Amino acid sequence: MHIQEWLETIPAVSIYLLVGLVIGLESLGIPLPGEIILVSSALLASQHGEIDPVVLGLCAITGAIVGDSIGYAIGRRGGKPLLDRLGRRFPKHFGPQQVALAERSFEKWGMWAVFFGRFVALLRIFAGPLAGVLHMPYWRFLVANVLGGILWAGGTTAVIYSVGIVAEPWLKRFSWLALGLAVLFGLAVTLVVRSRMKKAAQAVSVPAAAGAEIPAQPATRTPVGE
Repeated sequence: MHIQEWLETIPAVSIYLLVGLVIGLESLGIPLPGEIILVSSALLASQHGEIDPVVLGLCAITGAIVGDSIGYAIGRRGGKPLLDRLGRRFPKHFGPQQVALAERSFEKWGMWAVFFGRFVALLRIFAGPLAGVLHMPYWRFLVANVLGGILWAGGTTAVIYSVGIVAEPWLKRFSWLALGLAVLFGLAVTLVVRSRMKKAAQAVSVPAAAGAEIPAQPATRTPVGE
C-alpha cells in the first residue's frame, strides 16, 4: 500500500503524532523516511479538510527541533564510540565514508551544517549526534537547529499543501500525464543526488584512507564553531 493511501486510513490526530514522532526519530539519528511522511501528510491535508496544515506543520517543527536536541545530547555523551557502534549497525547510513563526509561538512561550515543539513537526507540524521560528538557550542547548535527546523518542516508543509490545493483540479484532468511526469522528475532528481553523494563520498574516502595509514598523534579536539 502506498504511504499516502495508508495515511488516509488513520485519524488526523494520529497523523499529527506520527509526523512528529517519525521526524523526531530521524533527527535523533535513526534512518527513517521523515521527509516522505511529511510530504505525503501535507499533500493529504490539501485534499482532506479534517487535517489542519498549521497543526501538522507545528508537529513537524517540534519533532525536528526536539529530535535534533536529543541527538545532540546523545552525541555529546557518547562521543566517537557512538558513531562506531552506529556504523556497525547501520553501515549504509553511518559507514566510514558517510561519517567522514559529514565531519568534513561540519568542520567547513560549523553551525551552518546543522541549518542546511535539514535539507539533505544524509546530514539530517547526522546533524544532532555529530554536533554533540564534535562539541559544537550548544547555543550555536540551538540557533541553527531551531531556524533549520522551522524553515524545513514548516516550509515543506506550507509549500506542499499550497501546491496540492492549486494542482488538485489540474491533476484530476491530466492525472496519468501528471503521474508520469512526476515519476520521471523524481527519478531524475534521485539519480542526480545519488551520483553527487557518491562522488563526494569517494573524494572523502581517499584522504581518510591515507590518514589511517599514519599513526594518529594525540591531540585535543577543538570544539566546532569556536
